[in-house]
Amino acid sequence: MTQSPGQGQALDNLLTESRTFPPSAEFAAQANARPELYEEAKADREAFWAKQAERLHWETKWDQVLDWSNAPFAKWFVGGKLNVAYNCVDRHVESGHGDQVAIHWEGEPGDSRAITYAELQREVSKAANALASLGIGAEDRVAIYMPMIPEAIFAMLACARVGALHNVVFGGFSAEALRTRIQDSACRLVITTDGQYRRGTPAPLKPAVDEAVAGAPSVEKVLVVKRTDTEVAWTDKDVWWHELVDSQPDQHTPEAFDSEHPLFILYTSGTTGKPKGILHTSGGYLTQTSYTHHNVFDLKPDTDVYWCTADIGWVTGHSYIVYGPLSNRVTQVVYEGTPNTPHEGRHWEIVQKYGVSIYYTAPTLIRTFMKWGADIPAKYDLSSLRVLGSVGEPINPEAWIWYRENVGGGKAPIVDTWWQTETGAIMISPLPGVVSTKPGSAQRPLPGIGAKVVNDEGVEVEHGGGGYLVLDEPWPSMLRGIWGDEERYRDTYWSRFGEQGFYFAGDGAKYDDDGDIWLLGRVDDVMNVSGHRISTTEVESALVSHPTVAEAAVVGASDATTGQGIVAFVILRGGAGDDAGGAEAIKALRDHVAKEIGPIAKPRQIMVVPELPKTRSGKIMRRLLRDVAENRAVGDVTTLADSSVMDLISAGLQSDKSED
Repeated sequence: MTQSPGQGQALDNLLTESRTFPPSAEFAAQANARPELYEEAKADREAFWAKQAERLHWETKWDQVLDWSNAPFAKWFVGGKLNVAYNCVDRHVESGHGDQVAIHWEGEPGDSRAITYAELQREVSKAANALASLGIGAEDRVAIYMPMIPEAIFAMLACARVGALHNVVFGGFSAEALRTRIQDSACRLVITTDGQYRRGTPAPLKPAVDEAVAGAPSVEKVLVVKRTDTEVAWTDKDVWWHELVDSQPDQHTPEAFDSEHPLFILYTSGTTGKPKGILHTSGGYLTQTSYTHHNVFDLKPDTDVYWCTADIGWVTGHSYIVYGPLSNRVTQVVYEGTPNTPHEGRHWEIVQKYGVSIYYTAPTLIRTFMKWGADIPAKYDLSSLRVLGSVGEPINPEAWIWYRENVGGGKAPIVDTWWQTETGAIMISPLPGVVSTKPGSAQRPLPGIGAKVVNDEGVEVEHGGGGYLVLDEPWPSMLRGIWGDEERYRDTYWSRFGEQGFYFAGDGAKYDDDGDIWLLGRVDDVMNVSGHRISTTEVESALVSHPTVAEAAVVGASDATTGQGIVAFVILRGGAGDDAGGAEAIKALRDHVAKEIGPIAKPRQIMVVPELPKTRSGKIMRRLLRDVAENRAVGDVTTLADSSVMDLISAGLQSDKSED
């Protein structure tokens, strides 16, 4: 990495990364994606997307590929009709693949289950019949609040089958968070479990549902799966899954719905204010999730075993566990639990057990593996892995390299994917076998996607410049609005660059000298140091490139001299010496950042911490770190995975003020 001068753009571009990894000739020869996809999409976008839609089964073909006349509300494959669940399940059985395993399910306590496509069809049909028996049908809303067990996937597909919208709420959210999401979408049914396993111990889940439902009058019934066999309170709204669903007929005829029929609502939990209910519809969403899963992960349905480590409570679980993969006849692993239960090698044990060949996870987990040490994955046979993926936030180049070397055997291509709940599917990513990958870069928009980096005026920046990431063309899996709030949809996503008609994602980004895109995190996380607008991501990447650092979080804190000063919180790698948190070691880290980026980015203060404050999806909560750095009372910690982390950080910061 070398220093690059500020470009006078909306964001200074400080770090450059020169390492590249071309695909092997062997991988390129067998890759699903071909180089000509880019030109094909550029020549005629609508014809390109029509071709991708033909990957699916349509009961009625569309009349028009795209209707953008009511922008920013798109309609894709207008007039077409299909059933999403049929595309994910039944058509594979009908084509003779009923005996193929769809899901290798691994429970946290060690129980497991192999579910074939024929069994999946029967289970989803029974669940759909159960929904119908409760009066749930097209356009009704169903809340799903469950751990990662097969019934959660059955429930999602059953909703899609009968045309109901599912509203999946992550099982770690509070009763109040669940209630607001149920209320906002007026759900008639909640599907949950008696409890869930977390770090080897059964934890209650239904009490939160009881509390939420008490304040949500729209709910008529609560369908409860028995998972932990713990005693639960029972009301007249409650029904056991095994009593209702298991007695249903295992055949169900799916109905074809309009391409724009709503499929699901998924709430994004902002740090303040009312969560936004992101609405996705059927035909365009399934087209893009299917297309991206096939090409970005190079899936070979007859030989690959795929594993996305996300939870269905997040959009990654919707798009790359349920809809995209199953539409492509995947065989996949679904794991219920945490990565260190009962030991820190659990993921690699699962990779070895099932021969996982495609592994898709988050940078925060990769950095956790780094912290635990490379000796752990080295104990397992990971030779089956041939494609690795990253999702959720920008990945530091050094974490990318560690992932490639210690998990991918130094040969598996890494697809660093950028997308959002709102985009529905992957938008920017390398295509394995087609492009030479770069550590830390999502690189370029996928064929058929329009994205660019612009300045404050909405003008595209030059190569080497930084700014705002925008999408300048409608795409099939795009959100169709915020549930019940058209004005908020326009204001949130389309007003920043309204004259140009751009969707603004809220992320900073830069072009390198080759024109490849590097994500710089949320623009809210930009620091203004002596007039330089510096991304937290770049300073974090510089810190993580030091051999002692596994993970870093950087915030800007008020500074009388520079406007903002950089405060860094670092977690050390496994094996870092006892003196790694001492004054000399901290000075070495500050000097390292100055060398990697320049003196302007040298942290004012560095603190070694045991953990970082993260949401339950793994995102670092920098606003809490800003509170600590500025000696304010720490704000709301209800969405933290472990609120005690803040006490440790606050206590440590008061006793460890590093000097210049």
